[in-house]
Formats: sequence, C-alpha cells, structure tokens
Amino acid sequence: MEISEIIEKLQREGASTRFSFLLRVCSEFFGAPRISGSHHIFKTPWPGDPRLNLQSSKGKAKPYQVEQVTAALKKLEGVRDGGGREN
Repeated sequence: MEISEIIEKLQREGASTRFSFLLRVCSEFFGAPRISGSHHIFKTPWPGDPRLNLQSSKGKAKPYQVEQVTAALKKLEGVRDGGGREN
C-alpha cells in the first residue's frame, strides 16, 4: 500500500482501526519498535516530536494514536516528496 492509501484507510476507519494494522504500518515506515510493557514506541526520522507510543485497547488502536500515526505518515509523505511540509 502507498502512504496515501494507508492515510485514507486510517481516516476512514478511525477508532475501529485494529491495533495489529497500526503496528504493521508503523513497523514498515518507522522500523522496529522498542517495547516497554504494553507500550510499542516507534522513533520517527525527524527532530521535535520523534516518537509514536502505541498501546492496544481491546485489540483496537486508540483514536488519538490513529490521529498521531496519520499525522506522522502525512509528514513522512511530505519529506519523501521533497516538500518538507509539517502536516
């Protein structure tokens, strides 16, 4: 899947996004997580807000975490396109 397709899927599914899907997406684009208990922490390649901290909520992703991952993917898409846009 392309980043734009993943962003659309996350926006469409929102709070019903499966935690396992969010983990796969983050692993693909941000590398392997550091795991601390139930927290899966991903490091992003830019300074400032360099981490995504994910936790499962009964097999689903928490809505605010879906929003954070969506924003990070949009930023990554901008960086890859050479635009360097923030959000």
